[in-house]
Amino acid sequence: MKRTTPLRTALAALLLTVGLGAAHAGAASAAPSAEPGAAAPPASASAGLLDAMRRDFGLTPAQAEERLRAEKAAVAVEKAAERHAGAAYAGAWFDPAAGRLVVAVTDRAEEAGVRALGADTRLVRHSAAALDRAKARLDTLRAPAGVAGWHVDPRSNSVVVDVVRSERQTPAVRSFLDRAGAGGLVTVAETAEAPRTYAAGTVGGDPYYTGNVRCSIGFSVHGGFVTAGHCGRAGAAVRGWDGSAMGTFQGSSFPGDDYAYVSIHSGWWTVPVVLGWGTVPDQLVRGSNEAPVGASICRSGSTTRWHCGTVLAKNETVNYSQGAVHQMTKTSVCAEGGDSGGSFLSGDQAQGVTSGGWGNCSSGGQTWFQPVNEILARYGLRLHTA
Repeated sequence: MKRTTPLRTALAALLLTVGLGAAHAGAASAAPSAEPGAAAPPASASAGLLDAMRRDFGLTPAQAEERLRAEKAAVAVEKAAERHAGAAYAGAWFDPAAGRLVVAVTDRAEEAGVRALGADTRLVRHSAAALDRAKARLDTLRAPAGVAGWHVDPRSNSVVVDVVRSERQTPAVRSFLDRAGAGGLVTVAETAEAPRTYAAGTVGGDPYYTGNVRCSIGFSVHGGFVTAGHCGRAGAAVRGWDGSAMGTFQGSSFPGDDYAYVSIHSGWWTVPVVLGWGTVPDQLVRGSNEAPVGASICRSGSTTRWHCGTVLAKNETVNYSQGAVHQMTKTSVCAEGGDSGGSFLSGDQAQGVTSGGWGNCSSGGQTWFQPVNEILARYGLRLHTA
């Protein structure tokens, strides 16, 4: 953020100086009244986040709070379950209806131990390692435009290849599916459209710009911020929301990956905050623990502001027209042009930066993000946290 924006500066200073509790109190006074008997928001949930979950999931504030608590617990359980199951581990996902993590295992002898950790179990045929090997084989293939992407799906215990419905019977797609299925473990699903990136031409708002492209800031790191790689190449100059010089792309990767690091100039500084764009209060970032499949997740972008959905898949290869991008996370959150690079959050935990998808926020769609921890590791960055 730049020093010449007093309203934004004051808000950031409030969040950083008086702490989350006071920020919650201020937000609550401006938010709609909670239902009678509703519990106070947990430490990871602001009134704005609860409001977005109520809008996009149809939850009451109390239900949203309970879901966030259950998802936070599932993150810890998932790590412990993977360690316990060892070679029998076959993936995990959050079940919103039960409010619990489900862990797939290939050995019945491991079920009792995993359940003792607080998870439900499902006995399956293929291990996570076997599915990862099958997906890695698909990553070596060149996919036609009618193939949207592929990922390991623990719920179906398979590698799911997503194809564009109208292209499924074309010779190129059928040939790819024949090659993909040669090693087994593969199932096919249909999607309405092919994925595309969410960069856009220069328009007003509160974005950053490079050349004639508008994108969105992802997360502050010490020295700058992370965003999508397709928004700019290394060495490209960046202008801030007000058009003034902001920084420079120090590293960028696309396709293959879709991430970038922008260093900022002395007239700007970083804060552990994701903007709410006036739709919800600004959100504090406290870490980057990875949410499981099935967990709720929300996105902030300069075009469509706040929208929420769920994590649908991890480690998906997305086949854009510019080339395949690996290790992406698929969500049911919508997005539109200019949202590229924007923030994905689960509670107060940074998840990743918006890459692309299909659909829009009027009719719905799906969006992928590049996990933030991979970006931090790639460039040796430290996430700015509260």
